[in-house]
Amino acid sequence: MPDNRPATPAGQRRGQGEPALELLVHGVGGTTPQEMLGDPRTVRVTGDDTAGIHRRADDADAESRFGGYSGGLTADRSADPLAEPSADRARQRPIPEAYCWSNLTSGNSARALWLLLLPFMVANLAHWMRPAAPAHHRGQRVYDVLVRLVALSLTVLLTAAACEVALDLVAWQCAASERCARGKSWLGPLTGGWWASPGRRLVLAALVPAALTALLWWLSHRTWSAYESASPPPRPPGPARPLPGGERPALSLPGFWYGRRLVSRLRAAHTAAGLLTVATTLLTAAASHDLRPGGDAAPEALGRALTAVLAAGWAATLLVAVRKGRTESEPDERIDRWASKVLPGAALGALALTAVHAAWPRPDWTPSAQLPGTGVFAWLALLQGALAAAIAVTAYVLHRAAPPGSCAGRCAMGGLGGAAVALLACALGGVLTGGVAQRVADWLDKEGTPGVAGGAIAGPPVLLSWQAAVIPVLLLVVVAFALVAAVRAGRARRRLTPGIVDSYEGEPRELESRSRQIARVVAWARLTDSAPVLIASVTVATVLLGAGALAGAARTGLPPGPAAASWPGPLPAVAQTVQALGSWLMGAMVVLLVAMGRRAYRDAAARRTVGILWDVGTFWPRAAHPFAPPCYAERAVPDLTWRMCTWTARTGGRLVISGHSQGSVLAAAAVWQLDPDTRGRVALLTYGSPLERLYGRWFPSCFGPAPLRALSEEVDCWRNLWRLTDPIGGPVMAGEEGGQEVDRGPLKDPLHYGRTPEHPLPAPILGHGDYQADPAFDAERAALLDRLDRLAEGREAPCVPAQPERRPER
Repeated sequence: MPDNRPATPAGQRRGQGEPALELLVHGVGGTTPQEMLGDPRTVRVTGDDTAGIHRRADDADAESRFGGYSGGLTADRSADPLAEPSADRARQRPIPEAYCWSNLTSGNSARALWLLLLPFMVANLAHWMRPAAPAHHRGQRVYDVLVRLVALSLTVLLTAAACEVALDLVAWQCAASERCARGKSWLGPLTGGWWASPGRRLVLAALVPAALTALLWWLSHRTWSAYESASPPPRPPGPARPLPGGERPALSLPGFWYGRRLVSRLRAAHTAAGLLTVATTLLTAAASHDLRPGGDAAPEALGRALTAVLAAGWAATLLVAVRKGRTESEPDERIDRWASKVLPGAALGALALTAVHAAWPRPDWTPSAQLPGTGVFAWLALLQGALAAAIAVTAYVLHRAAPPGSCAGRCAMGGLGGAAVALLACALGGVLTGGVAQRVADWLDKEGTPGVAGGAIAGPPVLLSWQAAVIPVLLLVVVAFALVAAVRAGRARRRLTPGIVDSYEGEPRELESRSRQIARVVAWARLTDSAPVLIASVTVATVLLGAGALAGAARTGLPPGPAAASWPGPLPAVAQTVQALGSWLMGAMVVLLVAMGRRAYRDAAARRTVGILWDVGTFWPRAAHPFAPPCYAERAVPDLTWRMCTWTARTGGRLVISGHSQGSVLAAAAVWQLDPDTRGRVALLTYGSPLERLYGRWFPSCFGPAPLRALSEEVDCWRNLWRLTDPIGGPVMAGEEGGQEVDRGPLKDPLHYGRTPEHPLPAPILGHGDYQADPAFDAERAALLDRLDRLAEGREAPCVPAQPERRPER
């Protein structure tokens, strides 16, 4: 960013008469500008209703006190002698601005639909969990391709589940059963007239999964236009602190937050995959009739030709999906026109031809019990398991190839977090799709049990019943982990209680209940660090139980209850109970998501609650699944970068970007995007930050020890505040090896132990919130601004905490 400021007059040090700005960035869940600025009267100075920057009304024209906004902003005291006190006050405290971005995740009602995209979001996270191996390592390419294949399989699974409900359960089974169709007037078009033949019923029902695919395409295209297309600010080339091995940190690359081209290409591939899944379902059903001995030769020949067409379509889809991934070194404005437009159109044309073929008259076509091709769910489960295993092997190789110190022993699950999350995304997709099929089958055949003989319809594939039976066992694993965690927290509380009062000098020492209360909060806050153990336990249980479900369904061909009828003792009753409970839980989860989406669609407060989940899960760009909820950081990071660049260039002043919780991650990512000159005028203040505790451990390639250490060396002054009572934030540990000391903490929480004459009421335990209530916040902010002044004068000063404190073990 060019520096257009006029030269500073001789004898006047930079910082005199130049304004200081504090850019506040809130955390998850969002807050109002009034709360962030501590003033009910605020104005928006730039931005829109989705994301904007606000000021107090009294500070709206703060720059005018410094001689105008467009010049060098040296204080002009001769023009107005009354302006001097205002300028003095502005120099004493920075002008506060609040960047509010919560509407990026919980703004309008359409965001309630994002609940349906939960498995896609989890799969996208797996892409960014790859270990911190060198970028040129061959395993990086393999890892990315495997994750994108898992993401593509989830799109196929969702579309196949829609085909199972609409084509199999409704059009194939229920419409052909007099018992099931009785009393269902809405089935009239499928039970009589021109549409009554099996093929035409399937074609009419195929509109449902095709419409679902179109809806996903529309959601992705709409958010792509608003998020991925937000251009980053231009910046001149400048040096960046390299990582071990000579590479630049990924988040410092100009094109990191500009995934327009990749998302466009992946959207085309996944749209084509959805349409081809519907076409393949129709063709498989028709082929089951056409390929029988003595069948008509013309439909058989047309079916074989369509098979070749669909095979070519699948090959093209896979090719587009696994092509070169993100281009991060520079913003890439190009669009792959062939992939983005021709591929989905060709898939739609193939679906139309297949629909005509399936609707062709076949007078002797009689439906079987279940739609042919329902075995695809078993093959999908096997494929997803194999892909997850391949991701685990690749991640292990990458973890071993990572440079020394890139993980420092703090990577979650030894670098295998991405494989575990990819597997859990597949399991979540299976639960949602299976739950919908189970609930629809129960609704269509109220008197029967899905998969059990004697009902009006045969029901969904047996595998879905086995997968449902797995859910109660997985819940037992989670409950067992919670009980163990509670016991550990209780022991930690008892161990910590005696030493709590020692950190409060001059406070009453007889309040043991107060010590227990504080120790309990600290002990529960530490449980956050047990998340890798929980994820690992659930992953292992999912692998074992999923393999058992596949084997049981393939071996018996019956649901768990009937399959266990000949087992000894209470096992048949247990199997029947687990199957019934799992089916209920599977359906309840789907109903709960629908209810939450319906409420969020109507209620802005509920929509904001749902948005908290996306605040954490959608920070990362859509590098694996284009139908995942959009990456709000691709709008927020350029917003913050533009603001810092333009403000420092036009005013020449100092700037502190101050981020809480998730806002600290956005702030760090934005500072990484600055050119060196602008970065020299910016200080970073983070508090309640998950930069190391969450992002550094689960996303080591972008936020591991090496990137955070590089950031601390690039930013002239950075301070991070943390508390032991905070379950989310923690130390970033970026300056432990000779660099600037970044962390200050743990801060006292509560600020006062007991009642005193100065503080007659008990002080609250703040935990993750209200860091600005601590006097350390103002002290560190003032120290950061003073440090920027000293750097501007050329007098290098060590960036040390305003009040150094010893950091104990967490």
